[in-house]
Amino acid sequence: MVTNFVSDKAKIGKNVKIWHFAYVGDNAILGDNVKIGSLAHVDYDVVIGDNTMIEGQVYIPPLSRIGKNVFIGPAAALTNDPYPPSQKMIGVTIKDGAVIGSRAVIKAGVTIGKNSVVAMGAVVTKDVPDDTVVAGVPAKIKYSRSEYDKKQAQWKA
Repeated sequence: MVTNFVSDKAKIGKNVKIWHFAYVGDNAILGDNVKIGSLAHVDYDVVIGDNTMIEGQVYIPPLSRIGKNVFIGPAAALTNDPYPPSQKMIGVTIKDGAVIGSRAVIKAGVTIGKNSVVAMGAVVTKDVPDDTVVAGVPAKIKYSRSEYDKKQAQWKA
């Protein structure tokens, strides 16, 4: 019984964990210590950096570039066709240290800045600057990453 599919043409780093019913396509490159959750779809020609966690049911289309130490929450969706269906595609870029909340949607061609946070359910239609938190539909800047980190620390206390 096959529980997931990982292409023979994919390059998989050390200590990668791919959970049940996940898909990893041709020419995907997964760095070391990457985790891919159940039912996630990592399409062809995707690059994912070291120590990145992709939760279940996430869709990562071709041409996506995801940095190191990124977290992508359950059922988030990246897109690669700004005017579907068309033959011309452009990927999403998520830079190092970014956090993408559950069920967020990111438009084709958008860049999520280093250490930025996209709130759950946000629809991101424009680039997100480094160290910024965005939320809403469409996503708008809410506050800085340092404010987010303070809120997270208070929550953990």
